[in-house]
Amino acid sequence: MWRWLILLAALLGLASPAHAWWEYGHETVATIAMQSVRPDTRQAIRRLLARSDLLETPTCPARTIEQASVWADCVKTLKDRYSYAYSWHYQNVDVCRPFDIKANCPDGHCVSRQIERQFRLLKDRSQPQRVRVEALVFLVHFMGDLHQPLHAGDRHDRGGNDMKADYGFRPNTNLHSIWDGLLADRAISTPPAGPGGILAEVPPADRTTEAAGSVEDWSRENWQVAHEAYAALLGDACAPVPATRPVLTNATIAALVPVMRHQIARGGLRLARLLDEALG
Repeated sequence: MWRWLILLAALLGLASPAHAWWEYGHETVATIAMQSVRPDTRQAIRRLLARSDLLETPTCPARTIEQASVWADCVKTLKDRYSYAYSWHYQNVDVCRPFDIKANCPDGHCVSRQIERQFRLLKDRSQPQRVRVEALVFLVHFMGDLHQPLHAGDRHDRGGNDMKADYGFRPNTNLHSIWDGLLADRAISTPPAGPGGILAEVPPADRTTEAAGSVEDWSRENWQVAHEAYAALLGDACAPVPATRPVLTNATIAALVPVMRHQIARGGLRLARLLDEALG
């Protein structure tokens, strides 16, 4: 009986990861940023989040940096109130064509342009406090989104949602869900686990270099990682979709864990830099 219960628990765990990028990944990026900002910036963040009641979203709290990191996903449940922001979470830049952010970000409705916009609003102390609180929680979330590569590039398949795939022994998922959830869960929980473990893998002398660059530089870099995500699954990132569902093998998954951990570290360090520049 106990063997069957253990097997059932394992199968349920495979079917539904305990955390996914929209929670675990975002929270980890935000925590790394909070650990990396200057003390005066950290205090400014706490002061702004202390007024998160101004957002008037009681079902989507943002009193801590971790809650703030998932607020922009939570408010999707409010439907019409925040429906205008749905396209702000991603940018579908074709990984099989030369990188061109301008053609893939009409009127600023994409994640990179919104990072720039929310940064400006947060930095502008003449803005009402509610506007700056909202800019903070959007910025924290969108920096996490940009560093999930299937939010930065795709093959006209809705960020890999339409690219069906098997993840190791787990059948019938898709490439977006792999990077959004299953691989993120594996990467963050791999020892040394959690935000502290991931940040410790970046030597202090390298952290300024990792945080350098512009939002467009980061967009190009993450678009390239998206290209590599398709290549890891298909062999050739731009190959035709196979007739049978492709498999991301256990060996490939193990090789991608450091890639995902690096993505999370970069996202946190870069977010910290933006927060220092806006609030320090």
